[in-house]
Amino acid sequence: MVLVRSFEPTNIFAYLATQMVLLAKGRGKLLLLGIVLITTPICAVLPNATTVLLLAPLIPTIAQEIGVDFVPLLILMVFVANSAGLLTLVGDPATFIVGDAVNISFTDYLQRLSLGGVLAVAAVVVAIPFLFPRTWNTNFEHLEELPHPQINHPRVLMLGGAIAALVLVFFVIGESLPTPISPAAVALLGAALALLLANQSKIDTVNNILRDVDWTTLIFFMCTFVLIGGLEKTGVVSSLSNILAIVLGRNIALGSLVLLFLVGILSSVIPNIPLVVAMVPLLKQYLFNVGLVSADVLASDYQGQFPPEVLPLFYAMMFGATLGGNGTLVGASSNIVAAGVAEQHGQPISFHTFLKFGIPIMVLQLVAAAAYMLFFFLL
Repeated sequence: MVLVRSFEPTNIFAYLATQMVLLAKGRGKLLLLGIVLITTPICAVLPNATTVLLLAPLIPTIAQEIGVDFVPLLILMVFVANSAGLLTLVGDPATFIVGDAVNISFTDYLQRLSLGGVLAVAAVVVAIPFLFPRTWNTNFEHLEELPHPQINHPRVLMLGGAIAALVLVFFVIGESLPTPISPAAVALLGAALALLLANQSKIDTVNNILRDVDWTTLIFFMCTFVLIGGLEKTGVVSSLSNILAIVLGRNIALGSLVLLFLVGILSSVIPNIPLVVAMVPLLKQYLFNVGLVSADVLASDYQGQFPPEVLPLFYAMMFGATLGGNGTLVGASSNIVAAGVAEQHGQPISFHTFLKFGIPIMVLQLVAAAAYMLFFFLL
């Protein structure tokens, strides 16, 4: 959040959005694919809600300039943002929480699970002509009348790009250094450098940048962890894990598929962050109850490796929690952000409207994730 907000005054995001329309050359299908291309790499390394918060306000203005409905464009951006979070360990908070719980490194995630994120984005691309046929078949006119925002502070932007590149590099190699650096530490270092650069270059102040961080969401996460800790101490998690052990036994393949669709459906109506925070200790307790792991894994500071045969349960939770957010308007924070932008521009996105697009995408992506899980981890 700090990295993105620090370089917002450079106008880079508005510039990229306009270039996306110009590169589409008046063709609706290229515009829709351009939204996929610009949103995917950003959301692979930045929180999806933060990315949508920056890019979504640009969509209505551009759409109105070229005479198309901006709601399908916003909904598509949300689908891509939520799906691209699976491309890397840090692309979605839910993915990072689960990965951190089972001690998956950034590089291990790239090798094992990033292909699943590629399939999730590919599923959206395949569905675009069927979900948004009117925009897909539209040809735009008067592109020369579009506003042409210019890059501000190019030198600061170049240094900011170098900081972002260093952050990405150390995401990959940080944990393999002689003195390991966790992704969290890398992110904090990058944020500190971004604040220093913004302040020294006077493009913005530290106070303004930190004021615009989504503290409400961060405090919500903290409170969720406290709540789950209380459920663990009072034995609620242990009781639920016993039920899970009775239903699934030691059948990891069945458990993974059930968990994928169950968490996916739940994530369409419950925010995925508290859901995965609750499910992680539940799964650990279940695995201990059926004798697949030792009691050591129940410790919050456990740093060892989980048996490979149980990891598909956690992979399924990552996919379900992230992709389920595409199902309904309340399934992910980025959905709410996009709906707020649409309402500000006089065209609210109703729950029913989003549902009409969201359910087909969610089902398609969950089926694709199940096939991926079966082929690579379960068969």
